[in-house]
Amino acid sequence: MIEIRDLTKVYGSTTAVDHLTVTVRPGVVTGFLGPNGAGKSTTMRAVLGLDRPTAGEVLVAGRPFAEHPDPLRTLGALLDAGAVHPARTAHRHLTALARSNGIGPRRVEEVIDLVGLGSVAHRRARTFSLGMSQRLGIAAALLGDPPVIMLDEPVNGLDPDGIRWIRTLLRSLAAEGRTVFVSSHLMSEMALTADHLIVLGRGRLIADVPLADLTSTLTAVRVRTPDGGRLAAALTRPGVTVTPADDAADDAGAAHDAGAALTVTAAGARTDHAGALTVTGADVDEIAAAALADGVLVTELTPLHDSLEDAYLALTRDDIEYSAQPATTSKALR
Repeated sequence: MIEIRDLTKVYGSTTAVDHLTVTVRPGVVTGFLGPNGAGKSTTMRAVLGLDRPTAGEVLVAGRPFAEHPDPLRTLGALLDAGAVHPARTAHRHLTALARSNGIGPRRVEEVIDLVGLGSVAHRRARTFSLGMSQRLGIAAALLGDPPVIMLDEPVNGLDPDGIRWIRTLLRSLAAEGRTVFVSSHLMSEMALTADHLIVLGRGRLIADVPLADLTSTLTAVRVRTPDGGRLAAALTRPGVTVTPADDAADDAGAAHDAGAALTVTAAGARTDHAGALTVTGADVDEIAAAALADGVLVTELTPLHDSLEDAYLALTRDDIEYSAQPATTSKALR
């Protein structure tokens, strides 16, 4: 595990990390999120002993990382894909790391193949694209076959195939029982990759929860039916609203909310299978029961939940240090 205990890091008058206490556990992918300046990079550097805490401590597998005799066999990290001597080839770079940690040459060949750099292993690092440099950094992190892996923005510069590859790799490493700690700004990738989330804002812990807990709030239900008017009438009660879904928004309104109660006319609803409604204030079971009771055919019932992006932005709304103001097109082009 990575155990962060009351970690505080102060630079002059700036508190980068403020009494942070979290545990990153094995067997799951833990996403590390937060706005720019939230303290994520400082925390990761403290894990590796690159930044000395002002207060608190960080333990990797029960002790400070610097105290492990074989560091690459304990924790593999990628913080900066550009931290490679530009004149070295990928193979020589990994070989030097391996020799410094008592790792044999066979493992170098294994990780080169694992990250897909076999055809360019003898090219100098200065010729690498950003995506190739990321793959080399990931190879270095995996070189010691460590039980703990920590990566900062691992998909940066990768193409779609590479993004899918790293997603699959991280989940497979966690499935083997390793501790996988990943920082990213890409909410879409975190939603597909992470099992657990740690969210920082201005150096403080905002959330330490399973991913499902952040995205479990039911916001609406998407319903498809050839008889939207009858279904809407069947759902008429205070607090329930039926509106056209996005793909039906160009139709005359399927329904409208009149105060606290719902007023719906059958003439206003679509009568073909292509039409869809969005229902708020009732869950899937309630909608299905109402449809069954009135004999209304329903061809789709899809619960709609908050996206990770929505949940994240709501959590960090008050902790964004650098927030640009929206500008009109005309002003932006002047």
